[in-house]
This record gives sequence, structure tokens and C-alpha cells, in this order.
Amino acid sequence: MAPEKALRESLVRIAEAGCVEIDLAGDGGPEVRGPAATRLQRLRAEPAHPVLSEVPLDLDALEREGRADLLAGEAQLEERIGSAVRHGTVAALAGWCPETEVGATAARIAGAGGALVPLRIPRGIDPPTLLTGAATAPPAHPATTVRRSFTPLVTTYGTVPYADLDPTMAAGIVYVAMFGLMFGDAGHGLLLVVLAFLLRAGRPRRLAALRPLWPFIAGAGLAATLAGVAYGEFFGPTGVLPVLWLEPLEEPMRLLAAAVGLGAVLLAVAYAAGIVNRWREGGPSAALYTTTGIAGAALYLGLAVVAGYVWLGQVAYGVVGAVIAVVGLGLAGAGLYATTGGGPGGAVQTGIQLFDAVVRIGSNVVSFARLAAFGLTHAALGAIVWDGTTALTGRGPVGVGAAALVFLLGNALAFSLEALVAGVQALRLEFYELFSRLFEGEGRPFKPWHLPVQHLTPSSVATGAPTAAEAVPHAQAREEWS
Repeated sequence: MAPEKALRESLVRIAEAGCVEIDLAGDGGPEVRGPAATRLQRLRAEPAHPVLSEVPLDLDALEREGRADLLAGEAQLEERIGSAVRHGTVAALAGWCPETEVGATAARIAGAGGALVPLRIPRGIDPPTLLTGAATAPPAHPATTVRRSFTPLVTTYGTVPYADLDPTMAAGIVYVAMFGLMFGDAGHGLLLVVLAFLLRAGRPRRLAALRPLWPFIAGAGLAATLAGVAYGEFFGPTGVLPVLWLEPLEEPMRLLAAAVGLGAVLLAVAYAAGIVNRWREGGPSAALYTTTGIAGAALYLGLAVVAGYVWLGQVAYGVVGAVIAVVGLGLAGAGLYATTGGGPGGAVQTGIQLFDAVVRIGSNVVSFARLAAFGLTHAALGAIVWDGTTALTGRGPVGVGAAALVFLLGNALAFSLEALVAGVQALRLEFYELFSRLFEGEGRPFKPWHLPVQHLTPSSVATGAPTAAEAVPHAQAREEWS
């Protein structure tokens, strides 16, 4: 809040800091358009990056000079001034500011005569989400290079609700691990690492926009390299590396069991995180009765124990697993039925949803078999290329040249094709099998108001033209929070 005379300067300082999202009144339609917005529309200039002036300017002069950038900045300022709630000579705006920035922001606007008043989060209002490393993070909210490279993996799926856990680092680590299992070749993995460091160096220049992702790509390459070492694969089964764990083409069932086992563990972790998120979103009842909370976790655990009975033949496992699964079904059924209209129709709908929940658990676990399937595909392509290479090497100089060509082109094809396939499949597993249990809704991203400020000379100050603070219609008083 600030006195009317200090409101403009306070807002300019907030815009320059770029760490506050201000709640706006109305929809910004023509009825609340201020003088700067009117002149900007009349100017019909190319869209410009908005810029603010530290001091009020002559809007007519800006229009004559075609300064669309300053007019756009003043138009945004008008919109926020028009959203203020007024009581006498004092104006107040509601907004959101990262807790770590409250002190610095309060000191900044205090120099202009304003004040920052922290308030409790109102019931029923979800604050915006700020993920460390997100593009909307203010300059004073830094993130590590690795975390920043993993953030797009989460934001591509959606905005994490404010109350939920931030899965950025865990999601990135799981992704590169799954990618490595499917792209398991030490030679191909090292090529990815080299490409990552080329991106870090800004090469090639046309891919400079991808430079922040270099740790992500390097991590995927390192995971593929480690998997290739375990498989004994170096540009195929060349014999350069010994087999430390298994040969995919020789022991496919063992690889398949490992992939499904890893998937089962990841699903269990996703259920645990989902329970925490449901509790934080809606309390104990939300955590207890949802299929992504305790009810779903109990159903999953029960089915896992029953699977142990099928595998080991121990009757006790079957009994205990069935009891746990029935408890989970009961809790989930109660929660699902409460969301229906009740009656026979609600019971039928609940039954269908419970059946779907059971089927989904089985299909989601089996879905992780693709980690083995595409690992086998990669190994098979490598073996085909290597067999073709060795078959040509014994046919004289021409055969050696042809062998080199087959080796290079074959590996280039395998690298490109499998990198794309493994990347897409790892993303699919992360989004559909894991994130679907972490999140039930979507939040809204934190969008701080940030504009560059020009510190102009007094000669540019308006002498008689209307300024934003003088001409913007006042919004109707409404209840506000920050």
C-alpha cells in the first residue's frame, strides 16, 4: 500500500525488481483503458517490449515520437493503478511475493513511501507456484545448473500445485536412468556427453537456445554409458568392454524382470509422494480415500503381495495380499462413491472406476517392460551393424572401406533412431505412469511483473499532459490479499 502520490513510484520500483505478481481487477477491457493504452492502440505500431520510465512522461509526446515501448509500459502501469483499492488518500494492491524476497521488496518500496504488508493466505485461494529454476523465477531466485536443466521436464507436464512436493530433481534423475537403460551403449552414451559439452560451449550457434539443457543431456549420456558398460556394449557388441552384468540379447528375460522390478519400485515411490501431496492439498480425508493416496497405495501393495504369492507359492502371501487389496478397494470405493450422485447409478460408476483402477495398476507395472524391450532393440541394431562390419572386413581393401562405411552409417542411424525412441518412451513412462499418481490437479505459475526502467532526465517529464496515475479510472473497492 502507498499514498496516492507515491503509488506510481512504488509500482515502478516493484516492476524493476521483478519479484511480485500483482492481482488485477476486471478483465482489462475497453471500459478501463487508460490514456497510455488508448494512445498505444491509436499508434498501431509494431509490438514493442514494454519499458517504464522512472518519472511520469508526456504521453502526447511519446505518441508523436512513436515510442511504443514506453507507452506499452505506461499502459501496464495504468492497469495496475486502476486495480488498486482506495481508502481516502491511501491505495492498496494485492499480490504475491516469494517469502525470501519480502524483506528486500519492503525496503525497496519503503524508499518511495510505500509499505509491504504480509497477510495470511485466504482460505480457498491457491497461491501461484514458483519452481526454482523456472523461467518465471525472479533474478534473485537462482537455481543450480542441473536443477534448471531438469525444470522443463516438470513444467512441460503442467504447473505443480502450490501445496504439492516439487518433483524436479527426482523426476530428472529417474528420467535419465530410464533413458540409459533403453539407450545402453557406452560409445553412444559418450557421444551424448560430447554433444552436451558442445552445447555448453555454445556450439553449434543455432542450438544456443538449448544451452541450459546441457546437464540434462550429459546426465542421459552418462546413464547410457554406465548401462553400456554393464551390458558390454561399445558401439555394439564389439568386445571392447567385458560384460559386467548381462548381455541383453542373451538374457532377455532377466533384463525384462529387472525392468518390471524397477517399475514396481518407482510406482511405489510415486504412490508415497502422492499420499503426501493429497494430505497437503486436502488433509487426512483426501489422502485416505483417493486412488492416488492411501487407498490406491493399499490396493497396489495388496496386488504386489498377491503377485509375490504367485511367484513364490506361499499361501500366506496370497491371504495377506488379498486382505490389503480389499481394504484399499473399500477405501477407494468410498471416496469414489462420494463424488457421484449416489444411488444405483453412482454404485455402477464406482464399480467401473474400481475395475479401471485395478487394470491400470497391472498395465502400468507391465508398461515398464518397455525399458527392456527398447534396450533389446538398441542391442539388436548394434549387433546387426557389427555383424555387417565384420562380414566385410575380410574381403580386401574394398571390403575394409565398405566395413568402415557400414560401421559409421549404421551407428549414426542407430544413435539417431534410438535416442529419439528412448527419449520419447522415458517421457511417456514419467508422465503417464508416475506423474499421474503425483498430481490430481494443476496449479498456476508465478508470473511476476517485471519491466526494465529507464532513468530519464527531468526534461522528458510531462508538463501538462495526463499521466497514468491521474487519468486511470479507479476500480470498484474489493477485498484484497497479498
